Amino acid sequence: MADTLVSIVLPVHNQADHIEGVIEGYRVALENAKLSFELLLVVNGKRKDSSAEICRALEAKHPSIRTSVIEQGGWGSAVRHGLAQARGDLLCYTNSARTTADDLLLLVLYGITHPDVVVKANRRIRESLRRRAGSLLYNLECRALFDLSAWDVNGTPKVFSRRFEPLVHLTRDDDLIDLEFNAICRREGYRIIEVPLFSTTRSGGRSTTNYGSALKMYVGAWQMRRKG
Repeated sequence: MADTLVSIVLPVHNQADHIEGVIEGYRVALENAKLSFELLLVVNGKRKDSSAEICRALEAKHPSIRTSVIEQGGWGSAVRHGLAQARGDLLCYTNSARTTADDLLLLVLYGITHPDVVVKANRRIRESLRRRAGSLLYNLECRALFDLSAWDVNGTPKVFSRRFEPLVHLTRDDDLIDLEFNAICRREGYRIIEVPLFSTTRSGGRSTTNYGSALKMYVGAWQMRRKG
């Protein structure tokens, strides 16, 4: 396993209150597992705190950490930038505010032992009934529109081999990048393993998902389908 370089893309947006502890937790867990890895921190969008400075300090301390700062905001923009910088044979991206070190390590190990499939999280628990209902509605829409097998379209971590080249060259700059990811897997015939995760931990900050952004995703999914 130590021979496989794993590149883990971690978008960072106004997370100064917790990002150092999260990244250190990832680093220690991956090192203890004797893995070869790089953590690609992508600080993105308008910055209101010291996230960039904290990430650069981590980079200075640990050769396994690299930091990029981009002006463009958006989950998709950060993921795409990180994937473009990745050097690994096995690629991963995840939400650093919501992914525990144990969950990240679990999905990465699945990816290493199952290099011929795409591995992704299936978050089985939501922190509120409203979020549970909204997620169910969105996933049912995506399954119907794109004939998907996945039950948690937005679930991360997502882990995949560089050999699945279309996944390395995603195009969306917004939250719909995860739907694009799943639609490509369906189109290309990539098999997916969904690993159930039960953690509801949020390291800090506030979710950017609200009624407005949720409506935008529902409409965006329909527009993606119409464009083919």
